[in-house]
Amino acid sequence: MNEQEKQDLTAEKRVNPFFQPYNTPHDTVPFDRIRLEDFEEAFMEGIRRDNEQIEKTINNPEKPTFDNTIINTEEDEGYYDLLSRVSTVFFNLLSAETNDEMDALAQKMQPILTQHANDVRLNPQLFERIRKVHLHHRHLTPEEKMLLDNCYDGFVRSGALLDEDGKQRLRQLTEEASMLSLQFSQNLLKENKAFTLEITDEAQLDGLPETAREAAALAWQEAKSQEPTAKGQQGWLFTLDMPSYSPFMTYSTQRELRKQMYMARNTVCTHDNSENNLAICQRLVNLRREIAQLLGYKTYADYVLKRRMASNTRGVYKLLNDLITAYKPTAIKEREELKKSLPQPLQKEGGMKPWDSAFYTHKLQMKKYNIDQEMLRPYFELSNVIKGVFGLANKLYGISFKENKNIPVYHPDVKAYEVFDKDGSYLAVFYADFHPRKGKQGGAWMTEYQGQHWEIKSSKVNVQNSKINVQSSKINVRPHVSVVMNLTKPTAEKPALLTLGEVETFLHEFGHSLHGMFANTRFESLSGTNVWWDFVELPSQFMENYAVEKEFLRTFAFHYQTGEPLPDELINRIVKSRNFMAATACLRQVSFGLLDMAYYTKKDEFKDDIIPFEKKAWKKAILGEQLPDTCMTVQFSHIMAGGYAAGYYSYKWAEVLDADAFSVFKRHGIFDQTTAQRFRDEVLSKGGTEHPMELYRRFRGSEPTIDALLKRNGIRKAKKV
Repeated sequence: MNEQEKQDLTAEKRVNPFFQPYNTPHDTVPFDRIRLEDFEEAFMEGIRRDNEQIEKTINNPEKPTFDNTIINTEEDEGYYDLLSRVSTVFFNLLSAETNDEMDALAQKMQPILTQHANDVRLNPQLFERIRKVHLHHRHLTPEEKMLLDNCYDGFVRSGALLDEDGKQRLRQLTEEASMLSLQFSQNLLKENKAFTLEITDEAQLDGLPETAREAAALAWQEAKSQEPTAKGQQGWLFTLDMPSYSPFMTYSTQRELRKQMYMARNTVCTHDNSENNLAICQRLVNLRREIAQLLGYKTYADYVLKRRMASNTRGVYKLLNDLITAYKPTAIKEREELKKSLPQPLQKEGGMKPWDSAFYTHKLQMKKYNIDQEMLRPYFELSNVIKGVFGLANKLYGISFKENKNIPVYHPDVKAYEVFDKDGSYLAVFYADFHPRKGKQGGAWMTEYQGQHWEIKSSKVNVQNSKINVQSSKINVRPHVSVVMNLTKPTAEKPALLTLGEVETFLHEFGHSLHGMFANTRFESLSGTNVWWDFVELPSQFMENYAVEKEFLRTFAFHYQTGEPLPDELINRIVKSRNFMAATACLRQVSFGLLDMAYYTKKDEFKDDIIPFEKKAWKKAILGEQLPDTCMTVQFSHIMAGGYAAGYYSYKWAEVLDADAFSVFKRHGIFDQTTAQRFRDEVLSKGGTEHPMELYRRFRGSEPTIDALLKRNGIRKAKKV
């Protein structure tokens, strides 16, 4: 048998990994066995199985019940969920490890998947069974009732009550919106990765710390390794990824180069090329408005906020306006202090430009507190930070982490851990993907490869005294969660040394992961982070509080060379400087919320030019100069492609909650296990099984107020949310 015949035989025997048990530790995704061609095959088979299961459900001659209709759409025996399995892996990789072939397949599959989703949600026979169950059902547990309500509302909010013309129009709108959201993300990734600033004159590195120089030299070597003409040439390469961009803007004395970097980052997707997102954003706003109005809502914000803690646009604007009232006077004082700190020549030239802000803010911080990110880097070596974050989870909840190199990963940068509960039982799988690379979106996020749920398996049927007793067993399927970040990379000379901001990012995403790992609900669609979006940021932002707590820093912040702990003096300076420019930072977040709401409270067709509309929409919260060519909207993934449309205010809403919640820990001790257990039991493990305010009240004993946030930020003006 020749080599080609052997390959053909192997190909015939090979089974798509999605079509069989994974046979990996904890049934984790076999990334090492999945090929690109497996995705499309699994997508199409998943759709076929989906349709087959739906046909069985709607043709069931029995009376519709919660168990034979609602649970059929939620639970399965590993057959019906194929589409969910392959979709989860594919779209997670599309964000974390994509390439041109993956992007092309996404473009091909997106309309097919959207059409299928519409086919399900707009199926009149299926909805009729769900409607009957919604009207008449057996006694349900609170979680079952929540599932039923979510199922019914999900179909209604997806157009189930529309007439045929309305359904057809909804199909057109949702399919177009789905494709444009995908195109938005792909354009943004390409534009961000396309820009590089190359420096060959070492004098132009003036002001940059050694860490930034070494990282730029490594980036140059990686980029030029395939170019013969660059062999032996010394250079430094800077990108728009935050570990490269942020230090450059903060430390570089080269004002023109700072301007070049700033304008590159803030004009992405506005250029006259195929990656321009301006028209896409305008169309997405109109598509979502029309979808909402087709479903009976005045605006898209009205549609979204019906299932949010804020309830309506009044609730959102009250929060944003209260924050402006509380924080703007302090923000104005912060900006005046910054202006006064500028050198006289710059003041004569017309003052500070946006590309000067980070540079002179850093200088003022050094003057006031004698502290900056670079001073702290040696104490935040990544492996120590990992130990610190894991150790924090252990102190609070008793859980532990153990790396398992037998769990397949999708890139060598990714580490996989088994997570064990305080009693030693298996709790979850945790993936951590730390560093930027070519095929990875910017930013940081948490996701799942498997959500927690109870799998019900009927087992023995016993007949005793003419009575039939069915004994069922259930398996608590534990979650596989992942955090994806873009933290500083190691170099040939140094390990990965993080900034305090990057430590906070790690803690934030880790907070989301705890929400997923502690999930303990029956239904997957209600587990973990499947909660209302203005509640989902509570567990993540809560964890950020620990970044400036001395007791926590003492557990892991050791100098990577000497092993010396972070000195008390530096910790004290960190604590004192915590509120440096806090009001300005708050207004920045509020400005994004205002912009989001401006788009999605539109009642009429949106015809404005994006850039001037943006400047006007957030003007109330903007203190600095707005340049005519820069644009946030075209790179604002949260509200254009990330699910936060009409929901960006959630970060500030949840900040009120997290400050209020952490005040309880501050009162009882930041590592108090009794308080932590209550937080786990009443918030983290419950997912979306109850209204989020009920969960919060059960933990806190009362509803939150803005007092703790104002106190934490040094504003101290108390208002009720």
